[in-house]
Amino acid sequence: MRKEAIGIFDSGVGGTSIWKELHELLPYEDTIYLADSKNAPYGPKGRGPIRALSKKNTAYLLKRRCKLIIVACNTATTNAIHYLRNHYDVPFIGIEPAIKPAALKTKTNSVGLLATKGTLSSALFHKTANLYSSTINIIEQVGEGIVPLIENGQLHSKEMKALLNTYLQPMLNANIDHLVLGCTHYPYLIPILRTLLPKTIKIIDSGEAVAKQTKAVLEKHQLINPSTKVSKHQFYTNGAADVMQTLIGSKYKAEYLNF
Repeated sequence: MRKEAIGIFDSGVGGTSIWKELHELLPYEDTIYLADSKNAPYGPKGRGPIRALSKKNTAYLLKRRCKLIIVACNTATTNAIHYLRNHYDVPFIGIEPAIKPAALKTKTNSVGLLATKGTLSSALFHKTANLYSSTINIIEQVGEGIVPLIENGQLHSKEMKALLNTYLQPMLNANIDHLVLGCTHYPYLIPILRTLLPKTIKIIDSGEAVAKQTKAVLEKHQLINPSTKVSKHQFYTNGAADVMQTLIGSKYKAEYLNF
């Protein structure tokens, strides 16, 4: 199994931000990325449908003999990862908003969190947030509308900037010094956010931590690929392949897959 690919799925193209961190840390690992853009965003769907979609994505990646699966979606992690771990034999890596590092480093005791409705309403998120909310002020904001704009190729649109300004203002009023991005689509917003936020506010996402955790789990299960050959990467979406192509660059090919 060591030479098999790492599987990655997300409710769209946002998880490619996780893939980039993973590939940088583990350059010899093959990957298969599955973007369920047709059903994005997962956040408003509720636990049952999110779990069903996560099972479908997992089944496809296991059919391709993936040795480990990264659930590159905060909403799918919080609503489905316990089920996936209990029903399938491969290791799963999940994603949670990086509240802990922000809580430990804040000087103003005020932290902003931009996330999807599905993440903010989940039991797993509340369990994590409650560990720190007694000592710091967490300003939560549902990023409604952001994922559809990214999925439709409107990342740099006027509508996106207007949405972000609306969502950020309550956080600025609360004197945040850290902004936690609680969705894998959101790291693509960082260049825009830097133009809208004071330079003193640190932006945190989960990509690097997920890559490091993946490496640790591969080592634990003796699944690290021993090869030093050029790795292979396959990207599939049931949405607009050109949007994914823009995000992954010309070195790789984004393909449409009806699933």
